[in-house]
Amino acid sequence: MKKFWNDFKAFAIKGNMIDLAIGVVIGASFNKIIDALVRGLISPPLGYLTGGIDVSDKSWTIVEPLLDDAG
Repeated sequence: MKKFWNDFKAFAIKGNMIDLAIGVVIGASFNKIIDALVRGLISPPLGYLTGGIDVSDKSWTIVEPLLDDAG
């Protein structure tokens, strides 16, 4: 068990764990920035141009095409 902890310490000190933690923090921040950008800058003009149509409950369903037997 002691060897496991020593190997884990060596792995964490190497920087891999720190790089992973930094990546998670940057990813979460980037997600919030993009969400604020879309909600604050993109959605209002788009809503104004479309006449205030609420498209939040709309969806597109892709259906498998029907092929005839001749092809």
